[in-house]
Amino acid sequence: MRLAVRNVLNILAFVLLFAGNALAAKWETTLTSSSPPSFPEPRPMRAKYIFGWSGFSGAMAEVRLTKPSADRLQFEGTAQTIGLARTLWKFDATLSSSANPETLHPLEMKQVENVRNKKTVTVLSFDSTGVTSKETETPGQSGGPKIRRFESTQLFDLYSALLYLRSQPLQERSVQRILVYPATSAYVATVTVLGRERLTGPSGTYNAIKLDLQLSKVGKTGELEPHRKFRRAAVWISDDSDRLLLKIQAQIFIGTVFAELQSVEFGKARPASRSE
Repeated sequence: MRLAVRNVLNILAFVLLFAGNALAAKWETTLTSSSPPSFPEPRPMRAKYIFGWSGFSGAMAEVRLTKPSADRLQFEGTAQTIGLARTLWKFDATLSSSANPETLHPLEMKQVENVRNKKTVTVLSFDSTGVTSKETETPGQSGGPKIRRFESTQLFDLYSALLYLRSQPLQERSVQRILVYPATSAYVATVTVLGRERLTGPSGTYNAIKLDLQLSKVGKTGELEPHRKFRRAAVWISDDSDRLLLKIQAQIFIGTVFAELQSVEFGKARPASRSE
């Protein structure tokens, strides 16, 4: 009797595992990131952004895009809290990311975050079959650095994901589904083109493309799960040859947060200052 019950349980476990793998494979077939780039490369530029919550500015960022060699597009950025927000929560970060200009696939990413007395360094190393993530904390965490591995041939980091999206035609009501690995977990980003409109902000007035962004986390068994802290976001990019990121307005667990372009300069730019 016990042997029969055990056999039935083993069969059920096999069926559930097979079904879970089939569901994972099903969402993977909906990804659109195999589409080749169809838009000019971004020009070298330097831009500044302000971040805020419920209408109040709380952080700023400076980013720089360059092409240091024929086989590499480079993104560098710094971010920090400002004003009252900094007195409550001192945060400084740097980010460096590179991508292949022909395929727009990511090459490597390094992110350094300083929060009060803790420093976290996250390094992503991409290859043809996936990504390896190494996370190190100072003071050191027990057990040493956290090493994670995620397998997929269609992965992007945040910078290469933006490069890919700007490279597509972005026709009205079209949908892009891409697999993004920002730091330590993978997410499926569903981006829907809502339409065209005029957008005025601190950096000027633009013809803009409005996008809707939704995220689902890839769980440990490969199934998609709701994002616990992120609900959805509206994203505006310029409807021109540059396709600048103009504005983001996101609904998250603490309310509405935003990021908005303040200024942009094209051509040669000095390296963004670093604070590690």
